[in-house]
Amino acid sequence: MTIFDLLFLLAVLATGFTLAIVAIFFAQGKGAPARKILAIYALAAMAYLLTGIAIAMLKPQRVLHIGEPWCFDDWCLSVQEVRSIPDPLGTAYSVEFRIFSQAARVTQRAKGAWIYLLDEQGHIYSPDSHPSLVPLDIALRPHESVNATRVFHVPNGSRPVGLITGHGGSYCGVMSFLVIGDGGCFFGKPTMVGLQ
Repeated sequence: MTIFDLLFLLAVLATGFTLAIVAIFFAQGKGAPARKILAIYALAAMAYLLTGIAIAMLKPQRVLHIGEPWCFDDWCLSVQEVRSIPDPLGTAYSVEFRIFSQAARVTQRAKGAWIYLLDEQGHIYSPDSHPSLVPLDIALRPHESVNATRVFHVPNGSRPVGLITGHGGSYCGVMSFLVIGDGGCFFGKPTMVGLQ
């Protein structure tokens, strides 16, 4: 967990606390102080969002190497190998990776986990799906790992540059905007495993 993840959690708690206080004030007929608190909260929220946008814009792109772990708390993914396969409509890429847990005591999973192939124009490609594939959100015991493979089909003329992954929301979704430092995708520089 990064400092920005902690800041996000604090912002969520502060939002809940602030809205509860405002609701109590309105219920007691104290509209003026409630509106003042809301105005201060709105300024703080705007400052938080602008800070997140500025950091995402100025922060250099993080590009991991094949074999380097990419961790979200204690859930990690490490791309082991990428192979190109002839495909009638372009090129298919077979990606072998390892999903593992760094947790010491708890079983965990990355709910809503996803992985995409990204090309140089910013297009994303979903992998083939099949019920027999190891799910990305598989439950892992402490220090457990599993190997998985996904195949991505890329049309002719597209050149893949990286693999992107995450969980708990869509690629470049709301969470990318709300967690400071995670919005690089809005500026064409998402964190990724480089393929070049």
